[in-house]
Amino acid sequence: MAFIELSNISKVYGTTTVVEKVNLEAEKGEFISFLGPSGCGKTTTLRMVAGFEQPNTGSITLDGADITYLPPRQRNIGMVFQSYALFPNMTVGQNIGFGLQTRKLPKEEIKQKVDEMLAMVHLESHIDKYPYQLSGGQQQRIALARALAINPAVLLLDEPLSALDAKIRVELRLEIRRIQQTMGITTIYVTHDQEEAMLLSDRVVVMSQGHVEQIGPPSRIYNYPATEFVAQFVGQLNLLPVSAVDMASATCTVAGHTIRFETSVARELSESPRLAIRPEELQIGFPAAGEEANTLSGEIASVLFLGAIVRLRVLVNGVLITADIFNERNITFPRAGDEIVLNFSKHACWLI
Repeated sequence: MAFIELSNISKVYGTTTVVEKVNLEAEKGEFISFLGPSGCGKTTTLRMVAGFEQPNTGSITLDGADITYLPPRQRNIGMVFQSYALFPNMTVGQNIGFGLQTRKLPKEEIKQKVDEMLAMVHLESHIDKYPYQLSGGQQQRIALARALAINPAVLLLDEPLSALDAKIRVELRLEIRRIQQTMGITTIYVTHDQEEAMLLSDRVVVMSQGHVEQIGPPSRIYNYPATEFVAQFVGQLNLLPVSAVDMASATCTVAGHTIRFETSVARELSESPRLAIRPEELQIGFPAAGEEANTLSGEIASVLFLGAIVRLRVLVNGVLITADIFNERNITFPRAGDEIVLNFSKHACWLI
């Protein structure tokens, strides 16, 4: 049996269904991320696990016990909020020890636990400070330490890094993952940031309009998207119009070029299928000869410098295609108007 299990849980507000028949099984120590755009139901699902919302249908079990209708204080769950929710009139030490005090633990045990949590988040010298004296990143570390101090069975995090600047966000991602793995705590994390979900998670749950679109390891979600929504939402994607398809030979026509495609990820096709290919799968120049090689010839419309990568936008017989190449210090970039040949393997593209 899974350590935590969501079975057909749904949530309805009035006539609006915000979460519909969500199913998930998470093992002990697993890191799960709910990923999706605003309003897709990911935070509502998390709040049902926490006990702040009750599902209209379905059940939630934790370590074999039904917690569907238990109040939050009886679930042994720690939660970190987007707004930190630290008590402004309490010191850092008092904030971390608050949950232990409400459980009426001995003072020495509380002090020992507070010191342990502060050491874990590397903020030992801040024990007597107040939240307003801390940076945003430090406040988030204290909120995490407070949630973990009670030794919860499950840790829930609701977009905890969204209010921080980019550099601090990257640092805290690694810190959260380090602490989670050190403690071996089952964690559910809500985010709309694809990179965050990919970096942190053992598995990702992609949601859209209250539904689960796909569940799987980050590499599976990215490389083998189960639906068009997942393919478009996770990472950059070219979706190219197809004028003819021959499933027998696994070929199609795109912008006047015959293209071989991967059939193992082909879905049930509509009357207007499109060829899907990631920008990083496109290479510049003619490939080595072989049955798996595809080529597209066109003209560069624009060159976008993005730091680690350079994004080329190429017009192929009126069809705009995006290709990403790695930046190098001594590289000479192509320019708008240059003729270019793109090549890619049949395993790099599939039909949607």
